[in-house]
Amino acid sequence: MNPLLQRLQPYPFERLRALLAGVVPEPQWRPINLGIGEPRHPTPAVLKDALHAAIERTDAGLAVYPATAGTTALRQACARWVQRRYGVTLDPDTQVLPTLGSREALFALAQVVIDPRAFATGEEPVVVCPNPFYQIYEGAALLAGAQPWYAPCDPARNFAVDWDRVPASVWARTRLLYACSPGNPTGAVMPLAEWERLFALSDRYGFVIASDECYSEIYFRDEPPLGALQAAQLLGRSGFERLIVLTSLSKRSNAPGLRSGFVAGDAKLIRAFTLYRTYHGSAMSVAVQQASAAAWDDEAHVQANRAQYREKFERVTPLLAQVLDVRLPDAGFYLWAGVPGGDDLAFARALHAHYNVTVLPGRFLARDVDGRNPGAGRVRLALVAELDECLEAAERIVRFVRTASASSPAS
Repeated sequence: MNPLLQRLQPYPFERLRALLAGVVPEPQWRPINLGIGEPRHPTPAVLKDALHAAIERTDAGLAVYPATAGTTALRQACARWVQRRYGVTLDPDTQVLPTLGSREALFALAQVVIDPRAFATGEEPVVVCPNPFYQIYEGAALLAGAQPWYAPCDPARNFAVDWDRVPASVWARTRLLYACSPGNPTGAVMPLAEWERLFALSDRYGFVIASDECYSEIYFRDEPPLGALQAAQLLGRSGFERLIVLTSLSKRSNAPGLRSGFVAGDAKLIRAFTLYRTYHGSAMSVAVQQASAAAWDDEAHVQANRAQYREKFERVTPLLAQVLDVRLPDAGFYLWAGVPGGDDLAFARALHAHYNVTVLPGRFLARDVDGRNPGAGRVRLALVAELDECLEAAERIVRFVRTASASSPAS
């Protein structure tokens, strides 16, 4: 067996199941799960209708192997969306590649970027990622034989990543950096100055930047989040050298089961990634590609989806702010909330036991650095259910915290 598999950490939801094992919730409360970030709004009709029509047609492509590079029609639809959303013009033949969602692409990219010849020098390559973070970044680094380095988030700046805390000696060994904007779990969006800083570091040290932007269409202010390609263009970096962005329809279109996304950016990286994926066997069904193209070309369902999230966050956040350290994020569908007493494990377990609400302890989404876990004392709440269910969960949490506070010895 590959010994690198032994370096992988248990996935957050595996740790959550272990934490809650043996807990029997109070029977009067129906279960509400805010722990997993899985969209629960209906998948839009425009996507389902296009998928149905594609399967019904005799040319649906089910009898042939799909091309790794995808159809011209899908790549063009992706490029059109990037142009509308960010004002960035891409060559759909050289700068866009369909993927099976963003998760597998985030993982596979490390296998493309990490040069195994580096191991012969005895200097282990580094993959930098935020802390807390989406665990695929860490797994991708470990299984590529690289060393993850966890850049801390700054609570004083709404949990934006403090890239200045990464030492020059680490940057010198860095081959890949994962940025996530809007961030998971914090919802922080990177401003132009932060991108300028990362691009300068990439120029100096030669590492690739992978920008995970799967939450880009769920935001709460008038101005949409800045994207990496958009930032690069604003800074005169039209070739997108050493930059690749990853996005998907999972959150934007409530279609995680479709497994459809794309990567875009540096044509040289896209060419290498296409070669890798040809051998990896990662090609999207033609029927799924046709449905995906229809989804990327439609904005009405995205606007309706965003409006639902805005209402939920506008109504739920003030409720929770009565008892938790929480505020509206820049974007995304998570609240990153500090808990009374600072013990996120005990909070999650007791909340599940007494009120049958499941939340994810923040320390499960981060790693200890210098004896401190930046997720400790916080929980991630995914407001993915319908409004009434999210409001009910918030009301239970308020009741739980107030009841616990009233019964504590200090009270």
